[in-house]
Amino acid sequence: MMQMSFRNIGIALGLLLLATLPVWMQHPYYINTSSQILFWAIIALGLNVLVGYAGLTSLGHAGLFAITGYAVALLVDAGFGHLTAAIAAIGLTLLATAVFAVLALRATGIGFLMITLALGQIVWGIAYRWVDLTNGDNGVNLKARPMPFGFDLSSPSAFYWATFIAFVVALIAMQLFVRSPFGATVRGTRDQPRRMNALGFNVWLIQFLAFLFSGFWCAIGGLLYIYYNQFVAPPVAGLQSSAELLLMVISGGTGTLLGPIAGAAIVIIIKNVVSAWIERWNLVLGLIFVIIISFMPDGLVPGIRRLWRTMRGIDVAEAAAARAAGKAVSDAAKEKSKEGVQ
Repeated sequence: MMQMSFRNIGIALGLLLLATLPVWMQHPYYINTSSQILFWAIIALGLNVLVGYAGLTSLGHAGLFAITGYAVALLVDAGFGHLTAAIAAIGLTLLATAVFAVLALRATGIGFLMITLALGQIVWGIAYRWVDLTNGDNGVNLKARPMPFGFDLSSPSAFYWATFIAFVVALIAMQLFVRSPFGATVRGTRDQPRRMNALGFNVWLIQFLAFLFSGFWCAIGGLLYIYYNQFVAPPVAGLQSSAELLLMVISGGTGTLLGPIAGAAIVIIIKNVVSAWIERWNLVLGLIFVIIISFMPDGLVPGIRRLWRTMRGIDVAEAAAARAAGKAVSDAAKEKSKEGVQ
């Protein structure tokens, strides 16, 4: 009970720090970097639904949020409003997610991984080769950010707060998903698919719905991505983006809520901050990943949690031993006092 209260207090303090970040961190560059961490964390949380809870490793999710980005940019450029473009982009991404799921769920394990990789590369190829639509390597520009409810998102602080609200909603949705019966069935299809099938559950349908749920949050992250950068180009849908996204989930800890957030923070900070000081920042990122996997195979967040429990266990054992030694000394002193009286 006390552990849960400490956890809740820690989460509340973390959210308070994030909510007030533009106040105490006034440099626009670091506010923008924080915005990137949050919307990449949303995308990583979406991927974690498949990797962590459904046990399906995907290398094609960059293609999904790239579809959202391209759809928004092209529709706004065609004269549609931001709200219409955003809704249509999410719908198109969900349709693409459904196609991805129908094709990829024909296999599991390495087969599923390779199919999602191929589908992601198809999206990249379309973005790169269909020049009349996507403008090829030159990409597509988004002229201006939206103004929801008259709230101007042009400043770094305003966009950060909008991203933070979306991040909190995503975090709450993921928490509800994990604790829901549907989340339990998704984990069941990961651990015992044959037994779940024997119990009457439609394993394919459950995984399909989990894929759609994952794709939806990739679409939300894609919206924030295009509104932040106001530009989208083929590399967004490439293998490197998918690999970095998967790296965020694995390094932070699959099957956890805080793991993808921690992984997103590591990758984005190294790409945007450390890279200013170290030219070969990819090497640093690789070394960090190797260290985490070597010493914390479950990921950073589960590893730190296990280390904390171990340290607390040692402290409790030492305290119990100290109490036992003190009691033994006290008992011996009492026996000596009794002998002296006699």
